[in-house]
Amino acid sequence: MTAELRRLRNYIDGEFRDAADGRTTEVIDPATGEAYASAPLSAAADVDAAMAAAAKAFPAWRDATPATRQRVILKIADVLEARQDELLAAECENTGKPLELTRQEELPMMLDQIRFFAGAARMLEGKSAGEYMDGLTSFVRREPVGVCAQVAPWNYPMMMAVWKFAPALAAGNAVVLKPSDTTPASGVFLAEVIGGVLAELELPQGVFNVVCGDRDTGRLMVEHPVPAMASITGSVRAGMEVAGSAAKDVKRVHLELGGKAPCVVFEDADIPAAVEGIRDGGFFNAGQDCTAATRVLVHESVHDEFVTALAKAAADVKTGDPSDEDCFYGPLNNAVHLEKVAGFIGRLPAHAKVEAGGERVGEKGYFFAPTVVSGLKQDDEIIQNEVFGPVITVQSFTSEEQAVTWSNDVEYALASSVWTKDHARAMRMSKVLDFGCVWINTHIPLVAEMPHGGFKKSGYGKDLSAYGFDDYTRVKHVMTAL
Repeated sequence: MTAELRRLRNYIDGEFRDAADGRTTEVIDPATGEAYASAPLSAAADVDAAMAAAAKAFPAWRDATPATRQRVILKIADVLEARQDELLAAECENTGKPLELTRQEELPMMLDQIRFFAGAARMLEGKSAGEYMDGLTSFVRREPVGVCAQVAPWNYPMMMAVWKFAPALAAGNAVVLKPSDTTPASGVFLAEVIGGVLAELELPQGVFNVVCGDRDTGRLMVEHPVPAMASITGSVRAGMEVAGSAAKDVKRVHLELGGKAPCVVFEDADIPAAVEGIRDGGFFNAGQDCTAATRVLVHESVHDEFVTALAKAAADVKTGDPSDEDCFYGPLNNAVHLEKVAGFIGRLPAHAKVEAGGERVGEKGYFFAPTVVSGLKQDDEIIQNEVFGPVITVQSFTSEEQAVTWSNDVEYALASSVWTKDHARAMRMSKVLDFGCVWINTHIPLVAEMPHGGFKKSGYGKDLSAYGFDDYTRVKHVMTAL
């Protein structure tokens, strides 16, 4: 490590700390490929300390009134909003995201989601008390599950942290959060804000802790005996490992693991609108989005028209540095991921055609051109596997039945979209598409009130909405003799 690197630290029980053994990792700015900070490489002693702090703080937080929890979470949103310039600086240096686009598109959503869950804290639901058996009264208590181990990804470090900590805290749980090892800065900033709010309101500091580290750190968190629940947003491989580890002591598991969203464009669709929506949904955040519009199926009668228009639209999309107000997306997250995305293009079969892009942009940073690939078959690697980059594939289908079959013929089942003017067809498709979300004549908008989560290898459990809040609670039946 060089002296110039900014020093990030864990946040445990209200204190910023280095890793107990002093180990660190470099944090790389993906727009430059150069290190800008160091972060703790936390090991068992650090995880033990964070879990002990959370366990100690949990009873008081559990017993706080819903109104108290709401007041705390609303205060967190207010402070983040007041300090948004600092938050955005940390997030964009973390990720290379365009600064102003992130301010416009991500920040308002994050603040709204935090405030939604602040309200959810006071909306605990259960069956009404009553006599369901003669001489006995029953009622339901909805309680927090306990300490939650949460692992956030690198594609939306701050927003995914919000999706995890906000419902968990609102329900009365204590949290140990691990940001991705490549994007820890905004998570550490979040700890500073939440810790400050807890201190100001004289509440236990251990309610929220941040532990930086790598996969081994995350594994230690999931395997630790203290957490009652493990939540991860990440790859299928990571999710399977978490589920296997959690099964050893029957922890609850909440998994959001990826997607391969089909966008089905019928012959009666508004083609310019579909092109624009799919372009934006496919290239936003450099395609590093589990719901990205990456896999387009177009009716054969409008296929060529659509491909020509999408390739032209892709050529107009600009990638660039976070400070460039004209760019639509920034770099890929890291050098390994850049190599992975480029590898998909390098391994394309002979029958595939690159209509736009297909190459790295520049020699500094991890930028990749907006890419469109046509001429693909259903069993091609790039159709079946998640690229997680600014790459949109296009296939031609002949019938509604074929479109449904091909759409569902992948291991992922997170999100999808249908583009048509035929309402009855849209309703049919919304029923048979095997995905956790079906958008109609749009792709990628999310709102705090509606659930986000998939099926199959996209995982289980819901983020956002009352369903996401419920995932962080448990239900207890209480029965008493009259």
